[in-house]
Amino acid sequence: MLKRLLARVFWMFSRWTLTAETTPSRPTILIGAPHTSNWDFVLMLAISWQLRIEVHWLGKNSLFRGWRGPLMRRLGGIPVDRADPARVVADVVDQVHSGSVFGLVITPDGTRGGNEHWKSGFYRISRETGMPVTLGFVDRTTMTTGLGPTLDLTGDVRADMDRIRAFYADKAGLRPERRTVPRLREEDGER
Repeated sequence: MLKRLLARVFWMFSRWTLTAETTPSRPTILIGAPHTSNWDFVLMLAISWQLRIEVHWLGKNSLFRGWRGPLMRRLGGIPVDRADPARVVADVVDQVHSGSVFGLVITPDGTRGGNEHWKSGFYRISRETGMPVTLGFVDRTTMTTGLGPTLDLTGDVRADMDRIRAFYADKAGLRPERRTVPRLREEDGER
């Protein structure tokens, strides 16, 4: 209830417009892209709270140390031990099988730009769990943010990424100069 109230206040005073093609009705991976600013986190919370989507997001272990740990977990954070990333996939699979409906927020373009490729974890998790991918976005040029289409990935990496690239082609992020074009290393290996 409090989250929904905070979201309403945020959207009432924000310069941003929320748009949503779909609201997930089953577990989904929510892509957060282009991820070019720490403000993307605030927008993600406002989107999920307004649309009443339970979200979980992956964060490096250091974000969960000390006083921040309980707060980050309360906001849906899942600490990732980079030495054992397979555990995260297993936890997600368990939640899917338990029947809970949630969005797993992943920012595949990394930490606010500067990468040549997107990280492929979202793709592997989707294929292993059968979860679809919902395309979340931030676009400074139109001052819109929200959720685009939900896609079921086919396993044809290039074709799936072509659909994702087409959606993000006109999305600039909050800081357009930090935007990474949606491309996986696996696509380069297919050539």
